[in-house]
Amino acid sequence: MYKESFLMAWASLIANKMRSILTMLGIIIGVAAVIALVSIGNGVKQDIQNSISSLGSNLLMVMPGAPRTPGVRPSPGSMKSLKVADYEAIAKLDGVKAASPMTNGGYVVIYQNKNWTTSVSGVNANYLDVNNWTMKSGRFLSEKNVQNRERVAVVGKTVVKNLFGDEDPVGKEIRVKNIPFRIIGVLNSKGSGAMGNDQDDMVIIPYTTAMERVDGIDYLRMIYVVGKDENGIDRLQSDIENLLRVRHGIKDTNLDDFNIQNMNSIMETMEETTGTLTLFLGAVAAISLVVGGIGIMNIMLVSVTERTREIGVRKALGATYNVIVTQFLIEAIVISLMGGIIGIILGVGSSKLIGMASGGMSTVISIPTIVMSFAFSVAIGLVFGIYPARKAAKLNPIDALHYE
Repeated sequence: MYKESFLMAWASLIANKMRSILTMLGIIIGVAAVIALVSIGNGVKQDIQNSISSLGSNLLMVMPGAPRTPGVRPSPGSMKSLKVADYEAIAKLDGVKAASPMTNGGYVVIYQNKNWTTSVSGVNANYLDVNNWTMKSGRFLSEKNVQNRERVAVVGKTVVKNLFGDEDPVGKEIRVKNIPFRIIGVLNSKGSGAMGNDQDDMVIIPYTTAMERVDGIDYLRMIYVVGKDENGIDRLQSDIENLLRVRHGIKDTNLDDFNIQNMNSIMETMEETTGTLTLFLGAVAAISLVVGGIGIMNIMLVSVTERTREIGVRKALGATYNVIVTQFLIEAIVISLMGGIIGIILGVGSSKLIGMASGGMSTVISIPTIVMSFAFSVAIGLVFGIYPARKAAKLNPIDALHYE
């Protein structure tokens, strides 16, 4: 009986090709949209995770806080509370593997007749390891460069592209605030950061040179700290907080003039946010599946009306209520089944096309999402096919035979 019902349903689809395609359209669009949107959401999540994890899960970023002036709401990081002596004290803590101070500012960098506005950061020799950078050519800053306040620089890919083109920048001279710097190395590309910023658009110089010659300041913008043990990063954060409170004479923790960002905490927050976004996108796309189910129900009701005499003959020859219900339910399921298969093909294909067309955007196709979308599409056909199937099974055979 089930095989015969399936063959009848298939024959009905083939006999009314255009109507069948239009009926499946809602299911096709729904399944494809769910797969594509969830793939985009998973891709964004993966990009953010890769960007954050590239910095290391045992990384702490110590930044100045915001001054608490009555009636004034300044921006975070606007205080000048971090000094070189703070960095030196933090670097001596037992749990610290490496640390680097940092100053930062936006400046116009000049090479011959070309100029480019970029970020100029002052760091020490540990910065390469602290931020998991690698060198493409040349070398990184040395402790001697930092101690002697030398005018040397390491540049990123974006700066090289805009100032030097295909020319090798190592050994060339650039000017920052009319101060000459000799390029000693080029960093490997890192691409966009978690917030969409270009990580390769930067010039790195010794922090001592930056503070004295370029920025003209006596404080630090940030201190990067890498812990020896990932499991002990929370304890290290607590030690740094206590150290800075003692050094800055802070007795009330609510009056801290600094804040510390833990990469583990940032990772967890971003995962929760992107997970919620992906779930929202999938839920929005799933609405079209419900719309597709309504379309199936409407077409099945039309089919019941068109085949009233057929139903009457079948019941007159002994077809039971369950036989008629089964026949029409299988037809509804076959429609949603075919729509689900086509939707999966379109969804996977569109996900790959979006990834290629967008350039840098990643799309991650999820097998569980495909399975759930397909199962949901079949369930939609079953649920929305029940009413037309029951209506067909309740027809009176005598009335059906005389139906015009």
